[in-house]
Amino acid sequence: MNFGKIWDQYGIWLTFGFMFLMMYTYTVPWLRQDVGQSLDAAFAPIVVGFGIPFFILIVILSGLTGLYSSIVQKYTIDYEKMTDSQERMKEFQAEYREAQLSQDEKKIKKLEAKKDRVMKEQLEMSQEQFKPMAIILILTVPIFFWLLYRLNEIQTSITMPYLGTHNLHEAVIWVIPAWMLWYMICSITLSQVIRKSLNIGGL
Repeated sequence: MNFGKIWDQYGIWLTFGFMFLMMYTYTVPWLRQDVGQSLDAAFAPIVVGFGIPFFILIVILSGLTGLYSSIVQKYTIDYEKMTDSQERMKEFQAEYREAQLSQDEKKIKKLEAKKDRVMKEQLEMSQEQFKPMAIILILTVPIFFWLLYRLNEIQTSITMPYLGTHNLHEAVIWVIPAWMLWYMICSITLSQVIRKSLNIGGL
């Protein structure tokens, strides 16, 4: 079985399927509990021993998430190739728009023949961006399960700019709880610093 060919044809759908599977595990209470409890047996002594506040723990873990996500993307995505592909797509779109405005039928037909190749290249680039997601999810979902497990055992609040003070369990934006929002803010911010430090490309 040629797994390379299967990935080329169904890579996006396989990745989406895996993402939905990971999200589904989030809805299974006993699975969240078991995974969180297993990780807690290893990490709780460190957290308790150093007396790390929960909101600082989230900062540390979000930084770790940003680090391994950046490294995984660095070694699974060809950013130079992706940038070149984007430039070619921009040039094609500009040329196609110019041909349409000038009503140059001959040039439009020529570009139409080129369009399929350009779109196929863009699809391949999209598939390449999805490749690291499975790895990142495998590493991130257990961390979320552990945070949920630890969070069930404590009652603490956090003060965030513009949002005020909220219990970490409390939903602050739609259904997003304070702890998850804080995690996302820290992860996005620290990821940018890490990517810059490691000279990792991006879109």
